[in-house]
Amino acid sequence: MGERGPKLKFNNIACPNKDCGRYGQTGKENIIGNGTYKTKSGKVRKYICKSCGLVFNDRTNTAFFDLRTKDEKVLIALKMIIKGMSLRSVAEILSVKLDTVRGWLTRAADHSEEVNKVLLVDLNVSKVELDELWTFVKKKQFREWRTMKMMELGSG
Repeated sequence: MGERGPKLKFNNIACPNKDCGRYGQTGKENIIGNGTYKTKSGKVRKYICKSCGLVFNDRTNTAFFDLRTKDEKVLIALKMIIKGMSLRSVAEILSVKLDTVRGWLTRAADHSEEVNKVLLVDLNVSKVELDELWTFVKKKQFREWRTMKMMELGSG
């Protein structure tokens, strides 16, 4: 037993490394805690997989990974888009750049399953509204913008 009490067991956490022999398996006692760090949305716990040595955290493989904005603000922006507001309007109301809102939308599209879970449960959004969001994300104008941005990043 440590000075602060018994060490925490992380039996409900799985290694996110697809090359790890224990990838996706919980309850194997291969995950240990590696402290926490603060974000604008609260503490985030860090972990180490004893099998492969990967260091990861609660936000790894989510739309919120390495995001410096409060989770709530991003979720509000997505909800506003679902309700039909333009990206420019969302950016103006939340006092952020238009490219920031586009970035959040790109993350949401890339992590649609995680976003679906959060929106369906935490924000009480219907499945129809989620379908509208993904239809919007797939619009030609947005795809063209994203392709252009990727080309700029690649040629810089």
